[in-house]
Amino acid sequence: MAKTSLSVEKAGPTEKAKPTKKKVIAERRAAVEADPRWRAVVDRDGAWDGIFMLGVGSTRIYCRPVCPARLPRAEVVTFFDEPASAEGAGFRACKRCKPKEAPPHLSEVERVRRVCRLLQAQPGERRTSRRLAEVAGLHPRTLQRVFQKHVGLTPSEYAEACRASHFKGLIREGASVTEATYEAGYGSSSRVYEGAGRRLGMTPGQYAKGGEGLAIRYGTGACELGGVLVGATEVGVCAVYVGDERESLVRELETEFPRSTIEADDAGLSPWVALLARHLAGQAAAIELPLDVRATAFQRQVWQALREIPLGETRTYSQIAESLGAPKAARAVGNACARNPVSIVVPCHRAVREDGGLGGYRWGLDRKRALLQRESGG
Repeated sequence: MAKTSLSVEKAGPTEKAKPTKKKVIAERRAAVEADPRWRAVVDRDGAWDGIFMLGVGSTRIYCRPVCPARLPRAEVVTFFDEPASAEGAGFRACKRCKPKEAPPHLSEVERVRRVCRLLQAQPGERRTSRRLAEVAGLHPRTLQRVFQKHVGLTPSEYAEACRASHFKGLIREGASVTEATYEAGYGSSSRVYEGAGRRLGMTPGQYAKGGEGLAIRYGTGACELGGVLVGATEVGVCAVYVGDERESLVRELETEFPRSTIEADDAGLSPWVALLARHLAGQAAAIELPLDVRATAFQRQVWQALREIPLGETRTYSQIAESLGAPKAARAVGNACARNPVSIVVPCHRAVREDGGLGGYRWGLDRKRALLQRESGG
């Protein structure tokens, strides 16, 4: 009787084991917790109310980010732009927070800030003008007008600035140009290289090598503190200086960017110069200007914390350090404030010493005192 040989197939060396359920859940949780919208949910941050909806997979209910219900596990959460999207995915509206109801009355500035937050949170996502108008609670044409009034750019131009900034951040973190291209939402590498000078001030390859030959334009004007200079690449603001003499401010810019090509463009930068001047005169809130600044990860954290200090308030260097989870880094916070290249936009004048003293300020303590007095209504 012939023997029957049985063979056992073995997985080839290129086959990979399927991820375990535990690993899938952990990856899902990490992805949600890394999303800025999750922090808004954890903090019940009303500033995000109306910008997105939160779907809870375990209950199939969707809520507003300020819903008082118990915080769900991150791994069961899905974010939606609007109620219709959540309902289309099979979720039903929460009866406690009533997500279909319109958000509370908002000022014009806060409506613009809502749009900025959405574009910053997901720079790789494309948003229609209709969707941005819904977030702001305004007619699309009205949003165009008020957005340009407060930011100096149209919503589409601001979205492009956010996308370019995200692209550059990915390059700095070591991603390849191809990886950064798709992650930032460009669709193809040709989309990045088409008009790369307009988006990045250089090609992606040049940026990855350190940006030699960067072109910077500057504009100057009068303000409550004397004079103001705004320097910008084609992506965003890289310098905001205040002082008495235009010539000295230009020299400061040339000293800070010695390897760049610098030229005057008062006409082109007049919207941003005028916006800052109005803010310093108490006539406008200087908000979310697109920035193009070089910094360490810690410096960026400090500058973001400074931007979150409400108008008319101050924080000590220690308080800022504690808010970043680094209670022993008060001195490092002070150093980050001193290296802030975009004063006023990043309000480092709101950081003070533990004893209430003003501490230092690049543009002089008299100006810091004047800024704080004006913002507090003094």
